Amino acid sequence: MILGGDAGAGVGSLGGYGDHSRRQRLVAVLARLDWVLVLTVLALSVIGALLVRSATWQLLTEQGKDPEGFLKRHLLNLALAFAVGGLVAVLDYRLLRAYAPILYGLACAGLVAVLTPLGDTINGSHSWIVIGGGFQLQPSEFAKVGLVVLLAMILGEPRDGEVGPGDKDMLLALVLAGFPAVLIMLQPDLGTTLVFIAVVLGMLAVSGARKRWLGGLVGGGLLAAFAVWFFGLLKPYQIARFTAFMDPSADPRGAGYNAQQARIAVGSGGVTGKGLFNGEQTGGHFVPEQQTDFIFTVAGEELGFLGAAVIVLLLGVVMWRGLRIATQAADLFGTLVASGIVCWMAFQAFENIGMTLGIMPITGLPLPFVSYGGSATFANMIALGLLQAVHLRRRPFD
Repeated sequence: MILGGDAGAGVGSLGGYGDHSRRQRLVAVLARLDWVLVLTVLALSVIGALLVRSATWQLLTEQGKDPEGFLKRHLLNLALAFAVGGLVAVLDYRLLRAYAPILYGLACAGLVAVLTPLGDTINGSHSWIVIGGGFQLQPSEFAKVGLVVLLAMILGEPRDGEVGPGDKDMLLALVLAGFPAVLIMLQPDLGTTLVFIAVVLGMLAVSGARKRWLGGLVGGGLLAAFAVWFFGLLKPYQIARFTAFMDPSADPRGAGYNAQQARIAVGSGGVTGKGLFNGEQTGGHFVPEQQTDFIFTVAGEELGFLGAAVIVLLLGVVMWRGLRIATQAADLFGTLVASGIVCWMAFQAFENIGMTLGIMPITGLPLPFVSYGGSATFANMIALGLLQAVHLRRRPFD
């Protein structure tokens, strides 16, 4: 297995060394990891597991099920996802240039499969493939990884005498990003589509794209949003969510229910919260999907402002380390991979927290590294592994 590419005369292929040499190389890899990032994600995962347990144990008990059922599946997902992220971290990320089209193709194939009879509808979105045993696969989560790697390949190619990507590269990047975005909108999944937009704009800006392209994209996006609204292309429940975002009290028992209950739960926690596992709103299941999309309401009620602020601070550390990795990357491809991941995580975290506070419309986006989930957890840990892979190869090993 290739671990280090060029730097690999330092990392190289572990198979070519004796046991002592392999241990030395492993120690060298571990020593060079961004441990601040690793420990921050681990802290978020521990907090998330506690919040998932708090959000689900009473409901499962009332249903006569294992009260720790959600927690056990979540911990299993976390353990497997950390292992997968570790494998990704030791791979030479530069090899992804060659495999980016394959990853992109697999992601698109998954999105197409969702729209066939293989797909299933959960919570109003036809975004899932049920694989049995209480587990589901959501291809749109892995499509985020595929998009980041593909755009980095297209926009990160070295060019003679050019500062940023040329017009052909820009068009190719936009067309290839648009195809999975359309498939995701057909599910429909507005939240993930917005993540795609944030990733594309962020990576284009980092790649040095001309300002006229960026300005045109923003202007075109606004016109497209107006056209979607004007011609009634949104589903009724999506329109209702935006309406409720503007005034949750207008329909407190209907479209505004989720937003209203989320704000009540967060506000009731005060400064220090009601205590872990003691949330009345949480225990009463007033907030729907509180182990996934609305996990921040559990933190707000039970941990209070201070606990919620710790989560926001830890997420900020993840973004800071990601940006640091992007600036120290050995090449533009690595910079774009890290930047794309930061754009993905930052927008998703802002949207998730913002919708619980009433400053963003409600979409089905989980909170990175905190919410319960299978596909999202694996996609997040793969992204973490990619950040570590870029970090490990910022300069050759000694």
